[in-house]
Amino acid sequence: MRLRWVPVLIGCGLMAAASHAAPPEQSLVPQLRPVAEAQPLPKLRPVLRPASPQVTAAAARPSDLPLLGPDVSLMPYSRPKSLEQQVLFGKRKRRKGSVCGDIDIQGKPVGKVPGNIRACGIKDAVQITSVSGVMLSRPSTMDCGTAIALNKWVDKTVKPTFKRRGPVVELQVAAHYACRTRNNRKGAKISEHGKGRAIDISGFKMADGEVVTVLNGWRKNPSKRQLTKVWRGACGPFGTVLGPNSDRYHRDHFHLDTARHRGGPYCR
Repeated sequence: MRLRWVPVLIGCGLMAAASHAAPPEQSLVPQLRPVAEAQPLPKLRPVLRPASPQVTAAAARPSDLPLLGPDVSLMPYSRPKSLEQQVLFGKRKRRKGSVCGDIDIQGKPVGKVPGNIRACGIKDAVQITSVSGVMLSRPSTMDCGTAIALNKWVDKTVKPTFKRRGPVVELQVAAHYACRTRNNRKGAKISEHGKGRAIDISGFKMADGEVVTVLNGWRKNPSKRQLTKVWRGACGPFGTVLGPNSDRYHRDHFHLDTARHRGGPYCR
């Protein structure tokens, strides 16, 4: 019985193997796509751009002026010799007309100024015409300490304050050197004006002709705000600063002097 059973199993296995080994009726390999006809490539030659406004404007210039281009240097041209000499001449002229060792203080030396009253007078006086590029309405006599303080005040405070409204081109001088007592009162001490250490400013003139006066501007904005700022800025460069709020003698001007006080600057 063993011999009969074995062949049957073998036969079944052979039949199963034969059925699984049958090849597919169609190949599973993907077929190649048909090759499309080659299309001619478009011409890639660049098209010229239209001329820019800058080039058009440059072409309209006179022929003797160079045109800017990739082969032309963009470095600035050298100044003409005539302009260079003019600048040097102007600077030399300003230096020649300067006093107190500062080119921004323009004027002339006066020397000793005697006084008619005892304690009046100036040892080494100068007559100032402008400071920091701002003219004085009239030449003003003072010592160098006062001239330096005036120049610093104008440069650091007056010009920046009136920059948008101005620029400021002139200081209205109400008084400078004068051999007299304080407020011209009999028996009073000698004023700092009599020592060449004071100057009174009553207004500020702008480039367009407008004049901001202490008398009128102190009562209304924006002039009051600007005048208050320049009055406050004088406190430091000057030892004494008096304005409309100090007394009736100074309602229309700022009194500025370089007298020194033990407690520091006196500003009112």
